[in-house]
Amino acid sequence: MKLSHILVLVALFGAGCEAVPPTPVVAPAPVAKPAPSKPKVSEESTRIAAYYASVQTRLLAQGKLRQDFNPPDAPFNTDTLVRNFEKVALYDEYTNQEGVFVEEQTASYLRRWQKPVRVGLYFGASVTPDQRVKDRKFVSAFANRLAGLTGLNIRLTSIKNANFVMLFLNRDEQKIDPGLLAANVPQLLPSIVREIETSPRNIFCVAYALSNADNPTDYSGAVILVKGEHSDVMRRSCIEEEMTQALGLANDDPTVRPSIFNDDEEFALLTRHDEILLKMLYDPRLRVGMTPERARPLLHSVAEDALKQSHI
Repeated sequence: MKLSHILVLVALFGAGCEAVPPTPVVAPAPVAKPAPSKPKVSEESTRIAAYYASVQTRLLAQGKLRQDFNPPDAPFNTDTLVRNFEKVALYDEYTNQEGVFVEEQTASYLRRWQKPVRVGLYFGASVTPDQRVKDRKFVSAFANRLAGLTGLNIRLTSIKNANFVMLFLNRDEQKIDPGLLAANVPQLLPSIVREIETSPRNIFCVAYALSNADNPTDYSGAVILVKGEHSDVMRRSCIEEEMTQALGLANDDPTVRPSIFNDDEEFALLTRHDEILLKMLYDPRLRVGMTPERARPLLHSVAEDALKQSHI
């Protein structure tokens, strides 16, 4: 989507007993605990939250942000998968021009992860404890789903040990937190920090995939920004789309359907069609570095097998 517990400790004290008449015990008056202070949110971030809420309401009213996994009104076959795979996996939506990411559709190479993926989550102060629990639970479950589809070793870890960094930041935090984190999070390159700091509100969320200088088709890291002002469906949609795109399905195309890799927001969550594309990407018959021309002769058999395996 260009435009990823409260522990209560109860202490029980037992008192010794003596053979004397019981003395009435007067419970001390409860001491009122101050309510936890909420982080101060700027007017800009408040406006953005209201804007995202209105966008979600409007899209749902239009019948978009659908959550059906295998929609009957959007059939597809092997030929569809071959065509859509090439558009999503073998083309780029953005290019890096002198440190600035510019939207431009260009033919690319097949890229994917070939090492364990370690997902680290960072929450800005504006994200409430309850929301952090929900986000972490959702990301963990989706990471397990992605691992099953790709065969990759994917699990959550601390932010300092992560190579797949997910930032949940509101507008205020976008301007401060990435720069502070950069010293300890090597994936936060200066160009990515600048992009996050200046990301406009019409960018709902974004993923930046990183590769080794000596092997640019082998992913070595990723940074995902989920705008902290999102709630509910849009928030989950951002997590699913950006995590999947950061594994190698990097492009969005208006003709790809039924799919989340389409900026018209018809579908909010990963579809069966998208799962098959991900299986195709990690099929061992395809190799990192393949151009569209080299991959094309193999795609039909790869798509056919992935489609057979996905019958529901």
